[in-house]
Amino acid sequence: MIKHLLAPLIFTSLILTGCQSPQGKFTPEQVAAMQSYGFTESAGDWSLGLSDAILFAKNDYKLLPESQQQIQTMAAKLASTGLTHARMDGHTDNYGEDSYNEVLSLKRANVVADAWAMGGQIPRSNLTTQGLGKKYP
Repeated sequence: MIKHLLAPLIFTSLILTGCQSPQGKFTPEQVAAMQSYGFTESAGDWSLGLSDAILFAKNDYKLLPESQQQIQTMAAKLASTGLTHARMDGHTDNYGEDSYNEVLSLKRANVVADAWAMGGQIPRSNLTTQGLGKKYP
């Protein structure tokens, strides 16, 4: 349903690192949960690129209601396995001024992190964010 909305390519990637359990390893339950949402592993870190998902309206940083619900549901499931720390990288399309896109991408990452913390019932301080602007649109 989200893919049918008319909005530009947007979003954020989520990175989960190996600090979740002793020895920096993920449990089989954590790996299965991440894989069920489409996360991929590279060098011990797991990431989920949401570039195909439309989470925001053009030039906006407020999550679409459907996106907020999906993020909160995913966060709750992953937090239930003990995954309570993540990094959100915000992105924009490749149009407009660099400075505008950097600010917008950080706002988007922060809004996603807020929804993630709420859904996972974890401290917001467990989540880091960065805005990458139109780098890697």
